[in-house]
Amino acid sequence: MSGPARRGGGLTGSLRFRLLAGAAVWIALALALAGLVLSGLFRDHVARRFEAELTNHLDQLAALTELGADGAPVLRQPLSDPRFRRPLSGLYWQVGPGEAPVLRSRSLWDEALPLPPDEVADGDIHRHSVVGPAGRQLSVLERAVTFPNGTAPLRMAVAQDEAELRAVVADFNRVLWLSLGALALALIAAAVVQVSVGLRPLVRLRAELAAVRAGRRKRFGGDSPREVQPLLDDLNALLDHSEEVVVRARLQAGNLAHALKTNLAVLANEAEGEAAARRVAEMRRHIDHHMARARAAAARGLPGVATPVADSAGALARVMKKLQGGNGRVIVTVRVPREHVFAGEREDLDEMLGNLLDNAMKWAGSRVEVASRLEAGGMLAVVVEDDGPGLPADRRDTVLAPGVRLDESTPGSGLGLAVVRDVARLYGGDLRLGDSPLGGLRVELVLPAATLS
Repeated sequence: MSGPARRGGGLTGSLRFRLLAGAAVWIALALALAGLVLSGLFRDHVARRFEAELTNHLDQLAALTELGADGAPVLRQPLSDPRFRRPLSGLYWQVGPGEAPVLRSRSLWDEALPLPPDEVADGDIHRHSVVGPAGRQLSVLERAVTFPNGTAPLRMAVAQDEAELRAVVADFNRVLWLSLGALALALIAAAVVQVSVGLRPLVRLRAELAAVRAGRRKRFGGDSPREVQPLLDDLNALLDHSEEVVVRARLQAGNLAHALKTNLAVLANEAEGEAAARRVAEMRRHIDHHMARARAAAARGLPGVATPVADSAGALARVMKKLQGGNGRVIVTVRVPREHVFAGEREDLDEMLGNLLDNAMKWAGSRVEVASRLEAGGMLAVVVEDDGPGLPADRRDTVLAPGVRLDESTPGSGLGLAVVRDVARLYGGDLRLGDSPLGGLRVELVLPAATLS
């Protein structure tokens, strides 16, 4: 009997995967957005500080510049930043009445800032981006200053390499994204723990469901979160209802069978002639047959139902031994592990094994052996063998037909193997016939397996 079809296979069908994937996506998006915002804010802050520093240098340059006796601008003392005195340091200044400077910082060496030919109002600050020494991109602040005894305004300019701004921002971004990446990993790890803890009741529910299906327990129990407990209560109510329906149906079927058998017994006593007696016996066999089918159909797949094969086989072997008397001619050997369990009713297993053992002992010479093994697909094979005359291969399909007898001299209804096969198939199993190493017939009863551990 195969298990229920699995839905939502693969990773995408996993609730754990969906929760973790959703958390990871939202964490990544939130941190990426936060990183972009923080990076932009820092870049704007650095740009403002960059410009404020240039403005301070420009104010200092204007404060230290004056006109000499010849009307030419002179610098009373060097600017405080030592980078102005280091050639090609990236920080420059120049002063001049036009585009050609009269004064310039030593850091410019013998070059000049290529200021655009625009007119700057007195006291106003203009901003430019130009290519300066060594082909570096520079940010320039320019101001026009007119001295009282001057003839024309002087263009004062301070410039700084933009690579310094980009380097500061790049360093910050590197640390920022590494930090956000570490934070993302920590948050995802926390989400993994949270999801694992949150789904633990469902994992426990799954284990309990497997135990119910395997017959190790009858109901769902244990303390569960308030969100899960209503589900457990509903499942327990459903199990109670299913069990009640099955018990009621089997009771009604049993009552019907008892009533029919009683009337058949009366008919058998009152019947005159062999034909009428055979007809009554045939009706009784059909009632037994269909009652077994109905019982198996009701019990099939019922949760919490499991029967150890060793208990049933051992009990039946002892009954058979007693029926033979103290000096029975047939020895029944049972080799069935305790862990081999049938996922069905004890009454059905007793009926199937009882039929097989009864047939085996009728035909056996001196030995009947019962064994079992587990098969693929969660199935269990119970093997019954004897050392009798066996059964030809071309007659095996015939013997499984209801009512067919191979030897009329041997007592029996001729319906046993047909009942066993029908009940086994209702449980999702089957009945296989073959040759036994003992010399007789080998019958394999294939049934769904369960576990008790």
